[in-house]
Amino acid sequence: MKRLGAVLALTLCALAAPVKAGFDLNQLMADLARHPGGRATFTERKYLAVLDKPVVSSGEMRFTPPGRMEKRTISPRSETLVLDQDVLTMERDKRRLSIRLDAQPEALAFVDSLRALLGGDRVTLERSYALQLVGDAQRWVLHLLPSDQRIAALVLRITVSGQANQVRSIEYLQADGDRIVLDLQPVAGS
Repeated sequence: MKRLGAVLALTLCALAAPVKAGFDLNQLMADLARHPGGRATFTERKYLAVLDKPVVSSGEMRFTPPGRMEKRTISPRSETLVLDQDVLTMERDKRRLSIRLDAQPEALAFVDSLRALLGGDRVTLERSYALQLVGDAQRWVLHLLPSDQRIAALVLRITVSGQANQVRSIEYLQADGDRIVLDLQPVAGS
């Protein structure tokens, strides 16, 4: 009888103790939303069906929430892409081109999803993707499967991996079978 009482007492204590919530999409999105943005170096590998080897480039990226992203490629040749709200500006070989993305709905939907990811905006992401999360707060992988046909025409799947509130890798499997892998390394102090 004493054992039954002890087991019952331990069970009641366990039920009364606060339960630590598991890592889920809500937690990941909250962690990403709290991230203030910053800088990272990148290495990008493009696996194209028409080439035997991937095209490799590297440089630096910067995200300033909520709507500014910069990608400065240093190698193999200098190129700058700046997304400021809905205007994408590309600069290469002293040539500059600006495009209003509201005139390109497919591109805008894709860019909005990237900004939503970096900003931890689950509602916006779920407008265009089914989300599948695996892992824990220290090492996680988020699969974005397009439910928006405009995006599905461009990309079959986006796989994002990270550590805590840092995105460390983004892989795009394009609808044409080509694949892009972007590895990110945060710059200390940014």
